[in-house]
Amino acid sequence: MIAWLAGAATPASAEDLAAALAKAYQTSPQLNAERARQRATDENVPQALSGYRPQLIASLSAGLQAVRDLLPGNIVQSASLKPWQIGVTVTQTLFNGNKTANSVRVAELQVQSGREALRNVGQGVLLDAVTAYTNVLANQSLVEAQRSNVAFLRETQAVTQRRLNAGDVTPTDASQAEARLQRGLSDLNSAEVNLAISQATYAQVIGMPPGTLKAADPIDRLLPRSREDAIALAIKENPAVTGAGFDVDVASTSISVAESSLLPTVTLQGSASKSRDSDPTLGTRATDQASLVANVNAPIYDGGMAASQTRQAKEVAAQSRLVLDQVRNQARTAAVSAWVANEGAKIAVSASEAEVRAATVALQGVSREAQGGQRTTVDVLNSQADLIQAKARLIGAQRDRVIASYTLLSAAGRLDVKNLNLNTPDYLPEVHYHQVRDAWHGLRTPSGQ
Repeated sequence: MIAWLAGAATPASAEDLAAALAKAYQTSPQLNAERARQRATDENVPQALSGYRPQLIASLSAGLQAVRDLLPGNIVQSASLKPWQIGVTVTQTLFNGNKTANSVRVAELQVQSGREALRNVGQGVLLDAVTAYTNVLANQSLVEAQRSNVAFLRETQAVTQRRLNAGDVTPTDASQAEARLQRGLSDLNSAEVNLAISQATYAQVIGMPPGTLKAADPIDRLLPRSREDAIALAIKENPAVTGAGFDVDVASTSISVAESSLLPTVTLQGSASKSRDSDPTLGTRATDQASLVANVNAPIYDGGMAASQTRQAKEVAAQSRLVLDQVRNQARTAAVSAWVANEGAKIAVSASEAEVRAATVALQGVSREAQGGQRTTVDVLNSQADLIQAKARLIGAQRDRVIASYTLLSAAGRLDVKNLNLNTPDYLPEVHYHQVRDAWHGLRTPSGQ
């Protein structure tokens, strides 16, 4: 029974940052919506490939027809007819100025661009999860620090009040101790409010409220070794840059799609039909037809539509190249900023740790001197305030250090499930792509919708 009670009293195992990231990756509505958008983009490829395939149209017509014929001699002949016709037409495009081939290429490039956009959103979701996780940790530490501060100030206020009653200090000292206590209570309330807000943000980003969280460490083992390496990786692997590169290819290939409207189109059309007519006045009451016809259509003038679309596509291609240059510059700036922030966070943590150690020693010394009458109550209160501020700066620096490391990894384009080795299946967009690429028919999605 004692062993069972000891096991029941053991707190639940704490959740670490990797587990929180895995949950966010699995449940994020933003990421799941982006995955659905990418699956919709995949369908552009089979739509473009349909241009290679034959088009079949079946037709059926039937009805009632009333006929009233006026014959010589003013003879009137009336009849109710039931004509009907059934037929099928097959059309196969043989050449359309390479419009189908270029449209397929455009669709495939759109898929590649969409995958990079999905990867970019995935990086953002993981980075938001890191920020939410570390904010909860930091605010929990700040609440604990403020509670310790309030406990210290309560004790100081009580001691000061006893000394005032004994005539050792003045009412001013007691008022100063009371003022610092009330300030400490206000700071504690502010810290608790910030913790509640960060917990709500955590539940939104991760998908569930935070439990017991383990301390988070920087991800230094995956980071670039130098600023130059960070810039090179950002330009090469950042999904915003690679996606903009695919957008340039899409815009360039779209020029050929627009130009195809200026070229001739060759189609082959086969048809078969059967018709019946019950009109007794006709010499033929049944007709069976079959045909195979080749059509060549060459545009001569369309009012300038195709020419305008071609010029428009060229301007869009020029715009996409400029956007690519802009995105590269932004990625370079983001990489430098992330590198500098990460290096600065290291220095800030070291400096804050030294400050906390020194402030702790100073508070101990001032307290001993105050007991010997060499320091006043204000000196003790000021020293305690310095220590709390130093602890707050250390907590903030440690939080910033973790976030800065993951931000640098994101700027390099490597903040993903595979590199982080998270315990969750990686979403592979190419699986859905291959499921629908060569689908000739079917209304249901691969997921069964």
